[in-house]
Amino acid sequence: MRTALRTAVATALLTGLAVTPVFATGTAFAADGPAATAEDGTFVRTETLYNGTVVKIYKLGPTWYRAESFKNGQSIGSVEANARAAAGNDNGNYLVLFEDGRTLAWRGNVVSPAELGLYRLADGTVVELGKNPKDGRFGLRSVDKTGQGSGFVYAYHPVRSVWTYGKAVVVLENDGGLAAYVPGQAGQAAPVYLGAGVNPKPAPKPGTVLSGPTANGCTVTEKIASVFPYWTVTLTNDLKKGPKAVLKDDTDKVVGTADRQHPVDGRYGLKIEGADATTPKLGQRTQGGDMPYRWVDFPKLPENCTATPTTTPSATPTTAPATGTGTQGGQTTVVPRGGVAAGAEFGTVEHANDTALLASGAGAAAVVAAGLGLTALRRRAADRG
Repeated sequence: MRTALRTAVATALLTGLAVTPVFATGTAFAADGPAATAEDGTFVRTETLYNGTVVKIYKLGPTWYRAESFKNGQSIGSVEANARAAAGNDNGNYLVLFEDGRTLAWRGNVVSPAELGLYRLADGTVVELGKNPKDGRFGLRSVDKTGQGSGFVYAYHPVRSVWTYGKAVVVLENDGGLAAYVPGQAGQAAPVYLGAGVNPKPAPKPGTVLSGPTANGCTVTEKIASVFPYWTVTLTNDLKKGPKAVLKDDTDKVVGTADRQHPVDGRYGLKIEGADATTPKLGQRTQGGDMPYRWVDFPKLPENCTATPTTTPSATPTTAPATGTGTQGGQTTVVPRGGVAAGAEFGTVEHANDTALLASGAGAAAVVAAGLGLTALRRRAADRG
């Protein structure tokens, strides 16, 4: 926090945080549409919120949950998360439903409308709000202590999107409104505007080889640019163990993997085809549903590495080692999501039915919307991977 920064970032990290009271535990629901029936889901639990609203949680798939809200016995809408967190907003009461069924909610801590530029979150994290020049979507990116910005991640849902930056869960409305909450932290505050943003180096084109390939026997490794700006994928092609793809974010943290045994990571859009062959391919995408994959080849094995390793003759018969056939299964992990009415009070209400939050990443999210004057589109992914 004491490191010298560029002016705006220094201000962000050194300025004191406003403190707002923490209310009784609860999960504020933001009604976003007519509640779907529970016929296609398995009931998980019921939560009673701080304001008396009742929320019922249903499981629709491995990483697919729905939260239905009721007031005075009447359904007021639902929020649905499919492979990615989703959020609702009920006049400044925010609900985030994670793709593993956890919920988090708070009241206030919102800036709407928000100017483009840098914002300090309540945990000191600095993010930049930007806009895609091609389609006008709002997006966010993190800004480090040196003032360097990562790549923008743009809104992926018609109403609002959810990401985690630092320790803060951030909801970005599609009109540019910005709300954030730091779970477990007593001092909460709306994002604080710091001024104009920074101009990072352009991200490499997805699939661009950043290093390698390097070979060590019958194992070859190379690093390529991910479909997520400034993220990377390390590709390893091993004759014995098979292919493996490791996705890392812009801080070099591992966020997703796919390999022979688990060729699909639906949370971050990784998919390996030909996992049992010597020439596999990696597919990447930033959303689920019908979005196509971008395909790249794994690095080629050396010419002397064959599909079936040979054995040395001996007096005792031996069996050549198998190349290893893994399960061609599905997802391996649970998953890197409108404005607020004027006069919304600033405070906090927190509820989390589990501990650590998951970083929002890529996948598909659907928010089923209608009710309380709020609109959205209900969207279900064509597949759950």
